[in-house]
Amino acid sequence: MVLSGCRLDVTVDLTVNPDGTGEIVLVATVDADVVNQVPGLAGSLRLDDAIAAGWVVEGPTSAEAGGMTVTMRHPFASVAEATVLLTSLSPPLANVAVGQEATEDAITTTLSGTMTLPAAWDGYGDAALLQAIGGTPFGAQLTASGATPADAVTVQFRLAAPGADDGTTWSATGDGNAVELTTSAVLDADGGGSSWAGPLATIALILLAAWLLIGGFLAYRVLTTRNRRRNRRPATRHR
Repeated sequence: MVLSGCRLDVTVDLTVNPDGTGEIVLVATVDADVVNQVPGLAGSLRLDDAIAAGWVVEGPTSAEAGGMTVTMRHPFASVAEATVLLTSLSPPLANVAVGQEATEDAITTTLSGTMTLPAAWDGYGDAALLQAIGGTPFGAQLTASGATPADAVTVQFRLAAPGADDGTTWSATGDGNAVELTTSAVLDADGGGSSWAGPLATIALILLAAWLLIGGFLAYRVLTTRNRRRNRRPATRHR
């Protein structure tokens, strides 16, 4: 029903923490034209399957200029679980994989996959749905309006991970072109305020230097004291 309107904008935010935990947040927003063309849209949305799968659903709530927004969020305990959750959002996501490797020197987070929005409305319903209803949902309205997926649908994917730039974002429109999501973010041990290895290494180096200085000073004092004692000994008299 959402796709029968003029605008559908979706954002998918993937947040990965240094320990591999994190959260996926999906926000879908339709404009006022959708709300006006489909009376009772808010009450007709059925997200029971998503809730049963562990997604927390917020809304529908009113958006700017009379639109409507639905937010879904799901935490994950590992990057492997994040991969499973993102795979469940296919389409438009395909072959998505999230990885993370932590060493003494760095934390590396990887993302791979593609994001594609079909160029034809038939691509927005699976084969079982199309067969059950005999065609594309709201096909007549879509054809009459002249709207195309390229004009009406956008998806934005954003990644927040250790070492990732704030602008790590990909966007796709309904033109059928695949957008590559492949990237790698690295947080060095001595970079960023969240790193602990760098400060500890610096402290250890300072302590080592101080210990060497103190040890050298003590050794110098011991040798000096011994030499003084030897010099003070009276000479042996021979009869």
